[in-house]
Amino acid sequence: MGLYFRKTAAALLAGAMGLTSNAAMAQEKVRVEWWHAMSGRLGEIVDQLIADFNASQDEYEVVGINKGSYAETFAAMIAAYRVGQHPTLVQATERSFLTMLYSGAVVPVGELMEAQGYEIDWDDFVTPVADFYIVDETPAALPFNSSTAILWYNADHFRAAGFDGPAQTWQKLDEQLYAIKEQGVSDCSMALAGDFIWSMIEGYSAINDYPYATSANGYGGLDTQYIFNTTQVVGQVERMKKWIDDDVLQIAGQGLSPTQLFTSGDCSTYIASTATHAAVESGAEFDWSATFMPHEEGTAEPLNSNIGGAALWVLQGKSDEEQAGAAAFLDFIAKPQTQAWWSGETGYVPVTNAAYELMLSEGFFEEHPTREIAILQLTRGEPTENSRGFRFGNSDQTFAVMNEELQSVWTGQKTVQQALDASVERGNQILRQYETLHAGK
Repeated sequence: MGLYFRKTAAALLAGAMGLTSNAAMAQEKVRVEWWHAMSGRLGEIVDQLIADFNASQDEYEVVGINKGSYAETFAAMIAAYRVGQHPTLVQATERSFLTMLYSGAVVPVGELMEAQGYEIDWDDFVTPVADFYIVDETPAALPFNSSTAILWYNADHFRAAGFDGPAQTWQKLDEQLYAIKEQGVSDCSMALAGDFIWSMIEGYSAINDYPYATSANGYGGLDTQYIFNTTQVVGQVERMKKWIDDDVLQIAGQGLSPTQLFTSGDCSTYIASTATHAAVESGAEFDWSATFMPHEEGTAEPLNSNIGGAALWVLQGKSDEEQAGAAAFLDFIAKPQTQAWWSGETGYVPVTNAAYELMLSEGFFEEHPTREIAILQLTRGEPTENSRGFRFGNSDQTFAVMNEELQSVWTGQKTVQQALDASVERGNQILRQYETLHAGK
C-alpha cells in the first residue's frame, strides 16, 4: 500500500469518524418539533430564526415544519394529538385562542417558563397583545406574529387628487375616495381585504369604543352575546355597501388578491395588516405610504386597534426534555434583540416595549416610519372593555356566517340590518353551543 493511499485512507477514516461524531452529537441534542403556518418569505425568516436559536446553544434542536395555512396547521395538530404524534410547539391564530385554552392539551406558557427557571417580564408586553393571551395573570401562550390593521395608500393618487394624504375620519375619507374616482385618478379607490370583518368591523368597533358583544367582548365569560347589529357597525356596513355599489370599493375577482389590487397601483387605498409590509415593499412601484385607521367624526379620542396574528402554544404529552427545549426557544424568542429582529424582518409588531425601545434607539423607525404606525395605534389611549380585544368561542364559524350574510348585502339580496341581525342570531347560536360544551371552565 503506497504512502499516498495510506494517508488518503487515514484521512477518509478520520473524516468518517468526525462525521459519525458530529452525527452522534446532533442525535444527542433534544429534538423540539414546531409546526407553523409561515410560508414564502415569512417561512424563510422563520427558518433563520430557528437556525439562530440552534446555533446559540448545544442542548436543543428546534425543527420547524410548515403545515400549510393556519386552518390546515390547526387541523393537522388536532389529528396528530389524538394519536400521540403531535409536535411540542404549534403556532395557532388568535381566532383559536379559546379552543386551545380549553382543550386540555396545552401547558400554559407562564407556568412552563416559571418551572424551567426563566424570568420573563410579562408586564413589558404591549397591553392589547398581553391582555389577549393572559388568563388568571398567567400567559397561556407566547405572542409571536402579532399585527393590527392600518390604512395603506397610494401617495401619487392622493397628490393627483389634491390631497396630502388620507383624512383621519371615515366621513372625510369618504369624500376623498369619491374625489379620486370622480377626477379619474383611479377607477378603484379602495380594495376590500379578505379579512375586512377583522379590520373594518371588529377594528372599527374597538377604535371607536363601540360594544361588539356583552360580557366585555367575551373577556367576562362564555355567556357573551353579540350585539354589533345595534351599534354604529350598521352605518359602517351601509357605507361599505354604498362604496361597492358606486364602484369606489372593489372586491377582488377570481385569480386576484386584494393585496395585488393595491400593489399593482390599480386601487388607491387598502386596509390590511401591518404584516403587508413585505408585499408592499417588494411589489409596489409607486410612492406609497400608510397611516392610522380612520375613526368616526365625534369620537372623542380614538382608542387602540385590535390584534391579529398568532401565538406559540406548548402541547402536553411530550418529555420533560422536550418541554425544557421549548421553554429555551420561547425565552430566545421573547428577548428584545430577537423581537426587534423579527419585527424588522417581517413587519409584525414588536410585542414587548423593550423591543420597541431598542428599535427606536437604533433609528429603525426613522428609516421605516410606516413600521411604527401599528405599535403606536395598538398602544393608543387606555383600553376599555370595548377595545381590549375579542375573545369568542368558535369565532371562525361566526366569521364564515358573517361573510355569507354580508355577501348577500353586496349582491342586494338582503338589507344591511337584515344581514347583521341574521349574523348576530346565528353567531349567538354558535356561542351557546360553545358555552354548553365548555360549561364550568
